[in-house]
Amino acid sequence: MVGVLCVKGAVLCACIQHLGKRMKHTMNELHKSNGLAQLLWVCLLVLFSAGGAADHHGDHDDEAWLRAVAALNAANFTAKKKAADALLRFDHPQTKPILAAWLDGLLYHRRADKKIVIVNEEGGKLILYDAASGTALGQTEKRAIKKITINNRLRKSLQHSLAALAIHDPDPHQRLTAVRQLRETINDNTLSLLRQAMATEKDSAVLAVMNEIFALEDLHSNDLQRRLAALELLSGSLRIETYNRLLALSEDPKESELLRHKAKEAAQHIDLKRDVYAIGETVFFGLSLGSILMLAAIGLAITFGVMGVINMAHGELIMLGAYTAYVMQQLMPEHIGLALLLAIPVAFLVAGGFGVLMEQGVIRFLYGRPLETLLATFGISLILQQLVRSIFSPLNRPVSTPDWMSGAWQINDALSLTYNRLYILVFSFLIFFVLLFIIKNTSFGLQLRATSQNRRMAKAMGVRSGRVDALTFGLGAGIAGIAGVGLSQLTNVGPNMGQAYIIDSFMVIVFGGTGNLLGTLYASMFLGIINKFFEPYSGAILAKIIVLVLIILFIQKKPRGLFPQRGRAASA
Repeated sequence: MVGVLCVKGAVLCACIQHLGKRMKHTMNELHKSNGLAQLLWVCLLVLFSAGGAADHHGDHDDEAWLRAVAALNAANFTAKKKAADALLRFDHPQTKPILAAWLDGLLYHRRADKKIVIVNEEGGKLILYDAASGTALGQTEKRAIKKITINNRLRKSLQHSLAALAIHDPDPHQRLTAVRQLRETINDNTLSLLRQAMATEKDSAVLAVMNEIFALEDLHSNDLQRRLAALELLSGSLRIETYNRLLALSEDPKESELLRHKAKEAAQHIDLKRDVYAIGETVFFGLSLGSILMLAAIGLAITFGVMGVINMAHGELIMLGAYTAYVMQQLMPEHIGLALLLAIPVAFLVAGGFGVLMEQGVIRFLYGRPLETLLATFGISLILQQLVRSIFSPLNRPVSTPDWMSGAWQINDALSLTYNRLYILVFSFLIFFVLLFIIKNTSFGLQLRATSQNRRMAKAMGVRSGRVDALTFGLGAGIAGIAGVGLSQLTNVGPNMGQAYIIDSFMVIVFGGTGNLLGTLYASMFLGIINKFFEPYSGAILAKIIVLVLIILFIQKKPRGLFPQRGRAASA
C-alpha cells in the first residue's frame, strides 16, 4: 500500500512539473508577441489542462463511488457499516435510493457477477435496476439474485442517516417525517443538525416538532425559567413519550414543588386532549361500524319494507358479493385496485340476478305468508352456503386491499383514521344517496313507493305489482352484493360470513322503521356508535347484548321504530 501511494505521488509531482514548464514556455511566447493568436492559445491551453485534471478527478470519484457500492456486499456488518458511511460522504443522487432499498429489503447482488442491484416487482415480474446508476437491467429470476442482509443495529443507523439527508428535502412532508425519525435518537450531533435546519425552516408542523425536541432537552437545564417555559410548550404535545416524561418529572422528589406542580398540570392537559381525541376516534369507529350495518341492512330494508318478506338469505347475498370481489381479483391479479372497482357493478348484477330468480321461483308464491317465506329463504341460505363450499371450499378466501386503501391517515400523535374504513364510510353514503335518488326521482321509485304504501290502490292505478316486486327484490339483493364487496375489505370472506350480519340487519330495520331509508341510516349510525362506546367497558359480545336490550326497550315505547311507515300498509 505504501509503495502504491509513493508511485501515485511521484506521478502527480511529474504532472505538476510538466504543466509548470508548459505554462512558463507559453508565458515566454506571450512576452515575445502580444498578438491575439498567442493570447487565444494560452486560454485554450489552460482550459484543456484544467479540463483534463477535472476529468481525471471525476474518474477517480466514480471509481471510489463504485467501490463503495460494491462494498455493501461485504462479509460482515462492520464492513457494511463502513461502506454505508462511505456512500453518505458522496453527494450522489443514488445514495438515498440505495439505502432506502436496503432498508426495504430490495437490495440484492447478482450471483453471476456480484453487481449490486435494486429489485422491484412489477406486474408479477422481478425487474433489476443498477444500484450505482439507477438504469434498468431487465427481468431476472429469483434464483439468479441474492439479498444483501442487514441487522437491526445497521438498520437503525441507516434510518438515522436517511433522516439526516431528508431534513433538507424540498417536500415539507418529507422533512416532517425526517424530524420525527431523528427525535428517536437524540444526541449532540442530532441537536446540532436540527438547529441548523431550524434556522431556515418555514413549515409550522416541522417547527412544532423541532420546538418540542428542544423543549424536552431544556427540561435538563439548570435554568428554572427555561424549564418552566419548556413545560408550558410541552403541555400542547400529544405524544405518549412526552406525557410519560412529564408524569415522571411531576413525581420526582428531587425537583422543586413549583416544577413538579407545573409538570403535573402539563401532563393533565395532555391527558385531557388525548381523551378528547380518543372520543373522536371512537366516534369514527362507530360511524365505520354503522356504515357496515347500513350497507348490510339497506337492501333488506327495501325488500322487507315494500314486500313484507323476511329474507333469511340476505346474508348469503352479501356473501355472493364478497366472493365476486375475490373472483375478480383472481381474474385480474396484476390490477387489484381496478378489479375491486369493477367488482362493484359485477356484484350488483350477480346478487341482483340471483335475487330476481329467488323472487320469481319461490317467493312470489308465498306472499301473505311471512312464516313460510322465512323458512323458504332460510333453506335457500343453506343451499347457497353449501354451493359456495363446493366451489371455493370451506376455507376463507383472501381479498387483497389496494395500496390506496392501505395504511392510515395520521392526523396527529393521538388520532389516526384507517383508509379502508374511511373509504367504506364514504362508499356506504354514496350507495345510500344513489339509492335515495332512484327511489325519489325515477318512475320505478314512484311505483315502488306507491306499492309499499298501498299495494291494492297502486295495482288499481295500473302499476304492475309483480314486475315491481321482482325488480325491488333484485335491487335489494344487488345492494347486498355491493355491501359484500365493501365488507370483503374489512372481514374474512367465507361461507358463513353472511350469518354475522343478518341479525344486525334486522335490528337496524326494526329500530329505524321498516321500509324507511332515512330510518335505516340513522339507526345504523346510532347503533354503531353506541356499540363502540360500550365495547371498551363490557367487551364486544356483551356490548351487542346491551344494544339489543336497549332496542327491545325502545320498541316497547315506539313499536314502529324511529320513522314509521306511512300509508294504508302501515296499519295492515
